[in-house]
Amino acid sequence: MSENDKLAAQAARKRLLIAQGEMYRVGIVHARANVGYALRPESMLQGVVETAVGFAGHRVESLLAPGGMRLQGAMPYVLTALSFIGRKKLVKPALVLVAVAAVAASWLRRKR
Repeated sequence: MSENDKLAAQAARKRLLIAQGEMYRVGIVHARANVGYALRPESMLQGVVETAVGFAGHRVESLLAPGGMRLQGAMPYVLTALSFIGRKKLVKPALVLVAVAAVAASWLRRKR
């Protein structure tokens, strides 16, 4: 290999490394933007609701259906309740209540 070939190979490798570094930095900026978006309260609440609806399936809808209410119609009430819990600093008691309700539901499901 001649000296010119070595210099050309080094220059090509340098350009490749610089391009990879730029892509890495763009990936970091993109990931930071995604995390920033995902940590917004609206996004977190939407994720929780979507997970709960996906987990419960149509059972939640069927529970609300006899009253003529849909999940979308109940969301303002749910948000109001969550806001009240947050303002009154009742988060820990609410989490305990949810955990007790989950254990009770699990126990009733196994009992049947």
